[in-house]
Amino acid sequence: MHFEIIKNIIPFLWPKNNFEFRLRVILSFLSLIFAKIFTVLVPVSLIWIIDSFEISYEKKDNFFLFLFGSLSFIIIYNFFRILSVGFTQLRDAVFASVGQNALRLIALKAFNHIHSLSLNFHLTRKTGALSRIVERGIIGTEFLLRFLFFNIVPLIFEFFLVMIILVYKFDIIYTIIVSASLIFYAFFTFKITEWRVLIRKKMNEFDSDSNQKAIDGLLNYETVKYFSAQEYEMNRYNYSRKNYQKAAVKTSLTLALLNLGQALIITTGLLVIMILAMKQVNNGNLTLGAFVGLNAIILQLSMPLNFLGSVYREIRQALVDLESMFQILSNKVEIKDKKNAKPLIISNCNIQFQNVSFFYNRDKTIFKNFSLNIFKGEQIAVVGITGS
Repeated sequence: MHFEIIKNIIPFLWPKNNFEFRLRVILSFLSLIFAKIFTVLVPVSLIWIIDSFEISYEKKDNFFLFLFGSLSFIIIYNFFRILSVGFTQLRDAVFASVGQNALRLIALKAFNHIHSLSLNFHLTRKTGALSRIVERGIIGTEFLLRFLFFNIVPLIFEFFLVMIILVYKFDIIYTIIVSASLIFYAFFTFKITEWRVLIRKKMNEFDSDSNQKAIDGLLNYETVKYFSAQEYEMNRYNYSRKNYQKAAVKTSLTLALLNLGQALIITTGLLVIMILAMKQVNNGNLTLGAFVGLNAIILQLSMPLNFLGSVYREIRQALVDLESMFQILSNKVEIKDKKNAKPLIISNCNIQFQNVSFFYNRDKTIFKNFSLNIFKGEQIAVVGITGS
């Protein structure tokens, strides 16, 4: 179901007959790739800086080499940092109009589809809850675009770049330790987040329920006052808000557990790597710059990983909200023009109904074998059993 939702969103990001938006998508992904390349090169350039300090500048013939080499590497290091941030911001700027256009089209599609549904659908749905579902669906689309395409995909790409550097520049043991730490980190994050998503679903249910009760109570203000039902309505609303409160507190506690577990996993992996690197530095098999750079690589990779839990939660929650909205969009339009329907041309003629039957629900027929002739200039009223 979630894959289907993502597949349904892609056409809004890659619109037909719109070369500008397609070009923007390509440029934004190229910017994303360059941003991650320069992000990974930042700790690598730090290795170059520290290793350049090992040149003995007491010898005059090496002093200028030391000064020129270290200064150049420092400039390169900061230049890489600027490029990393610059391409990230360029990505966001280029993609902004595409993302907002996609949100507008999805919202328009949802709004148009709801208006196209029959009266029977609207009579059986609660307006407050329906409004909330659509609202969360639109917000969920924005979260999905932001986190899935600009957090998870870049994180995976950065991980592979780091693995290439570790294999090329360091012993294979470091690659194994980092990979094992990240796999365990991801497994722990996903398991805890899946648990938290169930709690979040309950939060959404009580949030929609309380919103529906609040809107219905305000829309029917006169009825509530006529029957002195204000206290009853307040108790119903308070019940939903209390349950929402319990779910919200549980969500906060599980978030603290998630953050603590993530920190322990990353710190343990970093501790093992630092001990191994320390031994290799003492043995002369690893330079001091490589030791510092190795730690910088792991710490830099851990920064986006710290948001993995919240990012994954937001993606899961966005998919849940979108699933609710797409369930509404999956409702078929019961009354619509047939294919090749001809336009109605008004002329000097009469309107004739012969044995017309109509219903929204098969258990409740509205018209059954209804026949009627309406001639020009006549006024006809159709009155139901309720007198309406």
